[in-house]
Amino acid sequence: MHTLHTAGRSRPAYLSRSALLALLGAGLLSACGGGGGDAPGTSTPIGATPNEGVPGKGTVTADGYVPLFPEGTKFLEQLQYREADGTLVTLAGFRTTDRHARERGEGWFEADRGPGAYFTFPTFYFQNRTLGLEIRDTIPAGGNKIQIFLRANGGSFDGTTFSLFRNIQNPEVRDYGWSMNTGFNNPTEKGLPFCHTDQPREDCMIEFTSNWRTDPHSPLKIGDKIELAPAVRLARWEMNQDPKKAGWPLQSGNRYYSQATTDPAKSGKAIIDGGGSRYYSLEQLYVVGKGMRPWYGIAPNLDSEPLPDDTLLGGDTSISYNYADEPMRVFQQPANNIGIKNLQRFVEGRRLFHTSFKDGTHSEHDRTNPVFSAHIGQLGPRFNQERCIACHVNNGRSSAAEIGSPLDMMLVATGTAMNEGRRVAHPDYGLNVQHHANGGKANDYDVSIIQYDTQLRTLPDGTQVELRKPVYAFKGARPALMSVRQAPQVIGMGLLEALPEQTIVAMADPDDRNGDGIRGVFNLVTDPDTGQPRVGRFGWKAGKASIRHQAAEALMNDMSVTTTSYPKHSCQRGAADCRSSAGAPAVSEAELQRLTHYLSLLGVPAQRSVRSGYPAGMRVAVEHDVDPVVVARGAAVFNSTGCTSCHTAQLKTGNTHPFVELRNQTIRPYTDMLLHDMGPDLADTVQEYKAMPAMWRTPPLWGVGTLKFTQGGADKARYLHDGRARTLMEAILWHGGEAEATRRKFEALPATDRAALVAFLETL
Repeated sequence: MHTLHTAGRSRPAYLSRSALLALLGAGLLSACGGGGGDAPGTSTPIGATPNEGVPGKGTVTADGYVPLFPEGTKFLEQLQYREADGTLVTLAGFRTTDRHARERGEGWFEADRGPGAYFTFPTFYFQNRTLGLEIRDTIPAGGNKIQIFLRANGGSFDGTTFSLFRNIQNPEVRDYGWSMNTGFNNPTEKGLPFCHTDQPREDCMIEFTSNWRTDPHSPLKIGDKIELAPAVRLARWEMNQDPKKAGWPLQSGNRYYSQATTDPAKSGKAIIDGGGSRYYSLEQLYVVGKGMRPWYGIAPNLDSEPLPDDTLLGGDTSISYNYADEPMRVFQQPANNIGIKNLQRFVEGRRLFHTSFKDGTHSEHDRTNPVFSAHIGQLGPRFNQERCIACHVNNGRSSAAEIGSPLDMMLVATGTAMNEGRRVAHPDYGLNVQHHANGGKANDYDVSIIQYDTQLRTLPDGTQVELRKPVYAFKGARPALMSVRQAPQVIGMGLLEALPEQTIVAMADPDDRNGDGIRGVFNLVTDPDTGQPRVGRFGWKAGKASIRHQAAEALMNDMSVTTTSYPKHSCQRGAADCRSSAGAPAVSEAELQRLTHYLSLLGVPAQRSVRSGYPAGMRVAVEHDVDPVVVARGAAVFNSTGCTSCHTAQLKTGNTHPFVELRNQTIRPYTDMLLHDMGPDLADTVQEYKAMPAMWRTPPLWGVGTLKFTQGGADKARYLHDGRARTLMEAILWHGGEAEATRRKFEALPATDRAALVAFLETL
């Protein structure tokens, strides 16, 4: 590459703006860092290296397992460090959005007209549209300024706006309003706010020395709050009816460049790939001297305030409170502390999670987002759904099963017998029922609920609760072994993967040495990639060793989509040679890693246990309409009745996971990751390694209170492994076995305490 020497340093030479636009318009340059798909100008995904955080082989410990990530595991991206003089440097990823964080579908004091568009993912979000800020904070080093550098993950931003410091001095500020508005003005672009991938960082920089939240402005000090809201634009086509001027570069308001066209289909679209061209971003809170912090809104106008530590269920990954009326989308957000390059990994993996392996379309904006043509026609001979998101509604659970409808959004595990803790595959179904035949070449295998057996549970105070248990019918032969399981929510998986094995093993008490009646057991499972034993972490019976294991097995069992972990369709049939030499898998190794990265970096919503500072007269969003006193009482009852004997409230992740975002986090998942005997009423007929038919992993409770939003209403949320429970009360009353004594304590509580406990769970 040619270089220019300026002020004693060398740097890459960039094409002039007009030359760049001309080449883009002629199709002679491709975009950088795209999603690996088929939009015009996309290219290889960022960092598609052979191994980005894949667990390898290791030495078996005395407890019989090989650690997923041993000491010395390298991280993929640094997030924060201190320079020699104490200057704090933070690297934060930002994704584009359609609107602002506090902007509803209507004005603040107007009647409800629906959700906002802050948590949505705009079209083409997976390419040329992620960015990051490098924040160089000199205040803890005794300095007086903060420098912020913008980094583009792909392509160029042909216009940047940077809004900082919410204007709290103005009582009329509502949806948005900032004290400081500027741009990243580039000296190599005549001072215009243009930023390019891999340019010298000082070419897109701002710096400031004052706190603009005060009047008058005051010197920056440790603890000051700075809202960060970058906005970016891409060069786009503009309609021009004069054919002589078609293709002529236009400059619009010193903000972004456009290029004239006479084609109405191009008008307003980004030149680089045909997608959208103007975006906002996630609004983040930076605390001087500390770093990025999840936030909530306080009085008088939902001003930004760091959330209390005890609400951060996912530690620093926790998702800030949402004020755009979008609780149904909260499970889909990246970790609050996500890095710059890791955010690009996240969106590329998300694209695959939403892609149809039948026709390559995206589940969102299917007529606008580019077709992922590499994955057209990759469904296997049988399948349940054609894309991952179809079973995990809004990244939550399966849709509620209706009587008579096929259970094609759930797992129906099958077998004929057990052999050393593993199922022998059924001759018709294999290891699970795949309801639909691809191409109509075979019969469908419908499994459905034909009725519910009900019982009436009467509590000591006379309260009666109806419990129901599903009864299943098979269109084909009924297997000797079966287990029906709903798809779980997918948040927080990376944090659970980051828990040290020693932490999980130390909580086990198979012989009940402390005499509390709780006999937790950790599962030992076989890693499909290495063949070595690992501690089981995922699945209702902890039968999967890692996120990669969980994702690859779901691709195979639910869609018959091959991967490097399960390269043959015969893997679903339990074939002994299923990992032997095969052709290229449907999902490449790089793509499987991206899918794993996406699932690893999904954030966990913060607990909604504190009251937000809505102004008087404004409708309080239903998810934030909480009574902190009742919630605190419910938390105390949850603990005193013994629920935390299994639903362990607080754990600490280790320091070896490839994602720094997940390291050394204090988390509140409410699980011990262990298997417990839950009694005959919840038993199936399937053993999974050490998990006997009545044994189930303690499910994490984070997000359980949000399911009524992700699933489309409280009447559509379902609980327990098979979705039999319609309410949290029903779920508790089904507890038996090791949990029976705790359940009886719950039943004996005054009605107000039972309600408080449920109210507490609703905030998780």
